Amino acid sequence: MNNTPPPPTSNAPPPAIPLNERPALRRHMRRLRRALNTAEQKDAADQLARQVWRSSLFRRSRHIAFYLANDGELDLTPLFHHAWGMRKTCYLPVITPGKRLLFTPFQAGDPLTPNAFGIPEPAGANLKYVDAKLLDLLLMPLVAFDAQGNRLGMGGGFYDRSLAFLRQRQHWRKPRLLGIAHDFQRVGTLVAQDWDVPLDAIATDTQLYLP
Repeated sequence: MNNTPPPPTSNAPPPAIPLNERPALRRHMRRLRRALNTAEQKDAADQLARQVWRSSLFRRSRHIAFYLANDGELDLTPLFHHAWGMRKTCYLPVITPGKRLLFTPFQAGDPLTPNAFGIPEPAGANLKYVDAKLLDLLLMPLVAFDAQGNRLGMGGGFYDRSLAFLRQRQHWRKPRLLGIAHDFQRVGTLVAQDWDVPLDAIATDTQLYLP
């Protein structure tokens, strides 16, 4: 006799991940993405680029903020080259003394220097900074995400502080926010906190999620 219980038939969403489990979830996801070898990371980066450059979010945007991959994050280099080829203006974030982000135009070969967290940032005396309000699209790294557009970051709050103005807007949203992650970083449900800024979409190496 088969005593295996039948699979659940409920369409109820999975239980939310408690806030006190977030630190363990961060550690787990960071270990998983760091465990990918060079070939796996390159393949994931190429697949991600295909997902993004086919999207209307990317194609309609002229001013796009990227990031430089760190700690196993998905590499955006293939997407950078595609954006430059389409004559889009690409930006990188710079952390201000007030722990917010400003964005400066970036081209291949521009000088970089490690910031306080060891992440390369644009360097030079003649950098021009713009506020996030002037961007069309912002590509955001994340540690975990859910299908509703909630994002778990590294815990520093830099993006949430820099994008807090979006929570006050009812109709016009700029920049649009596109989370970037390996598909295995998707989880059931993340509880949104008051300061969280929801994503407009999430792009992974396998698909584009539209909440």
